[in-house]
Amino acid sequence: MIANYHAHTFRCNHALGTEREYVESALQRGLKISGFSDHTPQYFPGDYYTHMRMRPYELLDYCATVRKLQTEYRGQIEIPLGLEAEFYPAYWGDLLPRLQDAGVEYLILGQHWNGNEINEPYNGYPQYDVDCLYRYCHQVMDALETGKFTYIAHPDLINFVGDQAVYLRHMRDLCRAAKESSTPLEINLLGHAYNKHYPNERFWEIAAEEGCQVILGLDAHAPQHILNTESELKMLQMVQRLGLNLLGSVELKKV
Repeated sequence: MIANYHAHTFRCNHALGTEREYVESALQRGLKISGFSDHTPQYFPGDYYTHMRMRPYELLDYCATVRKLQTEYRGQIEIPLGLEAEFYPAYWGDLLPRLQDAGVEYLILGQHWNGNEINEPYNGYPQYDVDCLYRYCHQVMDALETGKFTYIAHPDLINFVGDQAVYLRHMRDLCRAAKESSTPLEINLLGHAYNKHYPNERFWEIAAEEGCQVILGLDAHAPQHILNTESELKMLQMVQRLGLNLLGSVELKKV
C-alpha cells in the first residue's frame, strides 16, 4: 500500500490523535501519500447538528492545520487535503462553494444517510427496507453525476439483509454507474479490522464482474490504524481471489 486518502481527525468527535501523529505513522508505514478526509461540516437550517462531524466553524482551522503539515513534510510525503462528504441534494448547492472557498482539494463520498440526514436512519443498521436500498444506490449515483467525488468510501455500507436478488440488482446498478464515471470504489480496511458488515464480499463480486476500479482505504480514526497491515493482507487476498482491478493511487477530482 502506497497511498491512503481516508483518515479522520479529532474534530469528528469519534477519532483520536493529532494530525501530526497520523503523518508520522504514515511515514513509519512507508506511505507515499497520506490524505486527510475528515467528515465534512454540514450547514443545516436552525441548530440541527450531527455529533459525528466537525462543526462549520472548525473547517478553516482543519484546512490550515493540514496545509501547515503539507509545507513541513514537503519532499517526504504527499498530504492531500480532503473531506468525506455525503451528497444531500437540498444542501449541496450551499455546501460545495463553502468547501471550494476553504481550499479543500478532494472529496470522497461516504453516504451514511439517505435524504438529507435529518430524521433518516443510519444506512449501516440492518434493514429489510427495499426502498431504503434503492434510495441509497440512486443517491450515490446522483452524487457521481456531480463529478466532484474522487471515490466512493465503503460503498457496501448499506446493510440490507432482505432478498439478496434485490440487493444484487440494485448494487449492480451502483457498480455500473461507478464504472461509467471512472469512480473507484473503496475496500474499507477499518470495517474489516472491526469485523463490521463491510467489506461485503457479495458486493465485491459484483464490482469484479463489472470491471470497477477499486482502492484500499484505511479509514483511520487513530494513528495506529495507519499501521494496520493485517487487514490489508486479508483484503488483498480477496482482491486476488475475485480478480478486482486494484489501483495503488487515484487521481484527485477537483472540488
